[in-house]
Amino acid sequence: MPSQEVLNWLRTRFFPHIWCPGCGHGIIMHALLRALVDLGKKKEETVIASGIGCSSRMPGYIDACTLHTTHGRSLAFATGVKLANPELTVIDVMGDGDCTAIGGNHFIHACRRNIDITAIVMNNNIYGMTGGQASPTTPVGAYATTAPYGVLDVPFDICKLAAGAGASYVARATVAHPLLIEKYVRNAVSKKGFAVVEVVTHCHTQFGRKNKRPRPIDNINFFKDNSVMNNKASNMTPEELQGKIVIGEFVNIELPEYIEQYKNLIEEVGGNRG
Repeated sequence: MPSQEVLNWLRTRFFPHIWCPGCGHGIIMHALLRALVDLGKKKEETVIASGIGCSSRMPGYIDACTLHTTHGRSLAFATGVKLANPELTVIDVMGDGDCTAIGGNHFIHACRRNIDITAIVMNNNIYGMTGGQASPTTPVGAYATTAPYGVLDVPFDICKLAAGAGASYVARATVAHPLLIEKYVRNAVSKKGFAVVEVVTHCHTQFGRKNKRPRPIDNINFFKDNSVMNNKASNMTPEELQGKIVIGEFVNIELPEYIEQYKNLIEEVGGNRG
């Protein structure tokens, strides 16, 4: 049962939620709210943005300043909010398709700028809301409505993409590890810079029933059985890592933050004009 502090962050009038029974998104939302409570954040000073998709329904259930935007463009909206009021805590929740397909350019450039926003990417390897099409993270050989004979395209590794693009904090957990999600979200929100937390979750309705994991528990057990912490993974061979989900913190570095640089530039230009 959620604590009263967590319940205070929910718009309970919109429950029951519209997610499928057993969907992992509720686990992620609970972990996010626990992290915000632990950090002592205030609802009126917290903005939760999203695009379009099952994951993007989350802000509708959170009683904070919320922004339900267009598909793939939520980071552009979140960037505008943060630039307008840098004191706000800005969190962007999105799905794997929302983030890495139509929103791919926004994602890599948000990483590159290192603006102080937390991105929570809910990766269920599928377009769950619109019919079960393959997404940029669907594993090779997996089945989808647009890949009835199995996917050929090599999937994105979201964490490697974020790290390569310049994010200052990058971590991954699965919905089978809710305390890790909470820990990484707490670290990400506390980080001064662009922070990415990928949460590997499941869509048993669309992905699972086509790939021999039709029940929520089938997916939870799969994540438990196939997850490897990154410190252990570093000593494993590529063959041993085949099919494994590497979880943990991958990047945690100090980099110049975009808004601080922007303010410094304004002061510098203003001083030169004076």
